[in-house]
Amino acid sequence: MVEPTERPASREPIDFTVESLGPRTVDSPLAPRLLARRTTHHYIEETDRVLFDDTLSKVSRRDGDLEDLPSLEPTGPRKKIFFDPSKTRVGIVTCGGLCPGINNVIRGLVSELTNHYGVRRIYGFKNGYQGFIPSYGHDVVDLTPESVSDIDGEGGTILGTSRGQQDAVEVVDCLERMGISILFVIGGDGTMRGAQKISAEIKARDLKIAVVGIPKTIDNDIPFIDQSFGFQSAFSEATRSIRSAKVEARTAPNGVSIVKLMGRHSGFIACYAALAQNDADFVLIPEVPFTLAGPGGFLEKLREKVASQGHALVVAAEGAGQELFDDDGLKDASGNKKLQDVGRLLRQAITDDFAAHDLELNMRYIDPSYVIRSVPANPYDSVYCIRLAHAAVHAAMAGRTNMVVGRWRRRFVHIPIALAVSARNQVDPHGDLWWSVLEATGQPWSFGDFAPEHVSAFGGQ
Repeated sequence: MVEPTERPASREPIDFTVESLGPRTVDSPLAPRLLARRTTHHYIEETDRVLFDDTLSKVSRRDGDLEDLPSLEPTGPRKKIFFDPSKTRVGIVTCGGLCPGINNVIRGLVSELTNHYGVRRIYGFKNGYQGFIPSYGHDVVDLTPESVSDIDGEGGTILGTSRGQQDAVEVVDCLERMGISILFVIGGDGTMRGAQKISAEIKARDLKIAVVGIPKTIDNDIPFIDQSFGFQSAFSEATRSIRSAKVEARTAPNGVSIVKLMGRHSGFIACYAALAQNDADFVLIPEVPFTLAGPGGFLEKLREKVASQGHALVVAAEGAGQELFDDDGLKDASGNKKLQDVGRLLRQAITDDFAAHDLELNMRYIDPSYVIRSVPANPYDSVYCIRLAHAAVHAAMAGRTNMVVGRWRRRFVHIPIALAVSARNQVDPHGDLWWSVLEATGQPWSFGDFAPEHVSAFGGQ
């Protein structure tokens, strides 16, 4: 289980208030089960909260009384709900890059809405936010338990996906035309920023439409949740490439293998994959800058490793080493900065360095990113996805909006979208996870000019 990352210690209050569309006045179809409290562990105390802090030292630094401690609203079914299921139409959209488990979430949403709440009209919007815009001409898909019964064994998303924002006004126009009461949005931080704009437009029109997100990012970089779905499947699949790369490296004279994994700004996949398949000699991540050349630089340490054991394996996150490039200012369709290719840089730099020292080199390079993104969820993520889907349905039917579901301290909770997109979950260079990587690889704490004081800590992993 991935331990949660936190913001740097701060006494500033965090607003965990989740928006609601109004009073809950409709009897939930689940109410008979919930009233029989002794027969189910699914019941929650609706006024209860999940504490944000988990140690006495953190709690003692907070001001105020017990009720003033930062806390999150727990997920779960309510006895009274906001929407009348018989009159509720639901939309589901998937956006951004692929990630293991998207289809599991779709199936979980459809099954819970239909089988337990009695919702009969569920629509899937094709190809991300483009699916709401008339000019694209994408069809809308009717989703039923039968139509989604086998999709959790497939990778990708049956609804298709796209990157980039669309006009929130046009999206809400579409929701109004179709009489949609609830919109479930599955995507990463860019997608959730889009959902936030959609919620704002809905609020400006004084409409009663709930927008609930199920956060998806293969990089595990969404704050205020223990981990994002698909992450465990991703780093598990990545270990296959590490294993193969190790075999390639050690069976050739002066073999050097490089495996480039996902991780634009956060090196979680590289760290966990390297620990799960403990064969890496070096792990490079965005949170820890490094120097290539010169005394103590990466190239010198790599040569020393090859000289001592005859081969070396390097695992690099895609966002590692960006400090070695000039900023070209380019952005992708989602508005994210386009990364320079650290894999290409490492291959060329290592080749030139070995040639300069008149050393034989047998280079192998593996980039399994698209293979990893498209695999089906493993059993752990399958369970996690369906539980997130159930939590999202309970929240939406209760009238919660402009929020995402996630897990904090092993409890499923509601989180305002504003918080989910307010920062980025990252590996702490001074935390336990990175220290475990250093112990497993034996690599130095830093390369070249980058000493510990040059790396600012972020988070708690």
